Amino acid sequence: MRAPVRIAMWSGPRNLSTAMMRAFENRPDTAVIDEPFYAAYLARTGIHHPMRAEVLVACEADPDCVARSLTGPVPGGAAIFYQKHMTHHMLDGFERGWMDQCRNAFLIRAPERVLASYAARRAEVELADIGFVRQAELFDQVFSREGKAPPVIDAEDVLADPARTLTVLCAALDITFDRAMLAWPAGSRATDGVWAPAWYQAVERSTGFGRPSGQSVKLDRRLKAIASAARPIYERLAEHRL
Repeated sequence: MRAPVRIAMWSGPRNLSTAMMRAFENRPDTAVIDEPFYAAYLARTGIHHPMRAEVLVACEADPDCVARSLTGPVPGGAAIFYQKHMTHHMLDGFERGWMDQCRNAFLIRAPERVLASYAARRAEVELADIGFVRQAELFDQVFSREGKAPPVIDAEDVLADPARTLTVLCAALDITFDRAMLAWPAGSRATDGVWAPAWYQAVERSTGFGRPSGQSVKLDRRLKAIASAARPIYERLAEHRL
């Protein structure tokens, strides 16, 4: 019996990450998990997020238990286990050895678009909240261990040409591309995090990847400063995009 393929996809919030989870979940050979370290992150930081209490009640808050679950039996015995991770959830002190059992990939998006989307859902935002610094750290960790850059895809490339971008991503992950990844039924999923009502309205209406907006975003002075701090990190990782 072949060992399951475990894919850890690392992104910040508002990076098209839930749509990407939908794409993988629509494959008949794949099980998914939605932000497994979210409760551990909330419990450790004490930060206020929408539906914080519900997340802490419904989800495992011990990061060591979460890590063990990610390398244990795959739900439903699926051949592929797709793990949607938020980079900022991987706090200092959280054990990371489990990542070595995964094929790690990175989903990036221009910080200006991330912030415009994030600020519409949560008014309080700092650089750490959008995950860029931690994403670069995790990228460097995987790069150092493997001796080569892990796969990087840009959300705008996914929107512009999802078939091409997902094809090259699957090739980089050494799995077969499945056209079922390009469209899915509208609605919620049992695998969505309990926080879905606060964040997933758009993806629940979707039946596939949308089109690039083509419009520039407007940020206030505070958000522009955060975007300026994040942009060099984005540009460094973008050099490696597939």
